[in-house]
Amino acid sequence: MQIRTAPPSGPFFVTPQQRIELARERYFEQGERPSGLVSEAVIQSWTRCLRARREPAEQATFSPVTASRTHHALARNRTLLESAQPVLRELEQAIHGSGCCFILTDAQGIVIDASPSSLSNVALTPLVTRIGVNLGEDEVGTSAPGIVVRTGSACAVHGAEHFFQNIKGMYCAAAPIREASGSLAAVLDISIENAELPFDVPALVGMYATGIENRLLIACSRSPILLRLQVNPTLFGTPLEALVAVNEDGHVAWMNTAADRLLMRAELRHAGPPHIEELLGCSFEHLLAAAATGNARMHRASNGLGVWVTAKLLTADGISGAMVSLGTPAPTDTTTATASPETPATTDDAALQPAAPQSLQDASRQTIEQALAKANGNVSRAARALGVSRGLLYRRLREWGQAEASGHSAERP
Repeated sequence: MQIRTAPPSGPFFVTPQQRIELARERYFEQGERPSGLVSEAVIQSWTRCLRARREPAEQATFSPVTASRTHHALARNRTLLESAQPVLRELEQAIHGSGCCFILTDAQGIVIDASPSSLSNVALTPLVTRIGVNLGEDEVGTSAPGIVVRTGSACAVHGAEHFFQNIKGMYCAAAPIREASGSLAAVLDISIENAELPFDVPALVGMYATGIENRLLIACSRSPILLRLQVNPTLFGTPLEALVAVNEDGHVAWMNTAADRLLMRAELRHAGPPHIEELLGCSFEHLLAAAATGNARMHRASNGLGVWVTAKLLTADGISGAMVSLGTPAPTDTTTATASPETPATTDDAALQPAAPQSLQDASRQTIEQALAKANGNVSRAARALGVSRGLLYRRLREWGQAEASGHSAERP
């Protein structure tokens, strides 16, 4: 005969499972709030499920939504999926062999991408990871992605913390992915079945969610200038980099969480979008005129913090300029052009600063001309370098009346 170990009746417990079972007993059977036994996010989710007249003994199902709704969800989130793919593939490789899987849902909780589990003794995972399955709280009760969809805050749900008893074998942690407006764009979840989370999954899922969010913000940005900054330039290109998009009038269009933490002073937080001069002490024109050195440079932000900054020009016709440095331009002497963070260059700005473009149209023209010069006049190579079509370059050249005069070649590379 199998002997079942009952959870302690007092305030003490031996295992996490006993703690959760005690919380369920106090909440569902005794009507007591189990504060301190499970997270507040879980308690609030349990409360919402009960108010919706759901019962823990019900069988949660993972039925996909209709094919048309699935197609609509995938189409509506095409930019998100394209932005997320490189990050998700890295995540899939990182967790392969751990038994974990990732799940990406849209803002409504519909699964739009997922990876399989490497474990063989799983029953729920193949159901949960189907494209089109609704993991919202109204459908499957308490779960990490469901809570994030409802609250917008990262959380973890362990085993029996799930509302429905038939899915208490799942362990999951999820984090939000936000749009530039701050509204929820998607949810990234990492789950494992029949096992505790094998590492710091909340930290890992938060890092990869930030990576997706940064790529999505850049992909959707319509601002002419994108700044990347951090206290250490080695953090560029990682989820820890700070991003700031600047509009034509010099006001900040959006910034990610890392930039907000680095630059925003208390007096700016409730005063509307700040001007770039309030954050970095430099003008929009200065950003346009930053020297195209390719090296990040140290800059003193208006709050006194020393940050390394690069700027990318995103012109009105969709042509991305090269990364340009903000602050002291790199010296022309190759022996000192790679100044380290410990020894920032101090070359005089005025001596090396190029003429500033007077408008975004001028900046676009300079970017195209520089690309054509590097490609020795070959339009095909220049277009590939800029990430645009040859037709767009030809139209720009015709508009400027330069197509015949400059003798640019359209030959194959």
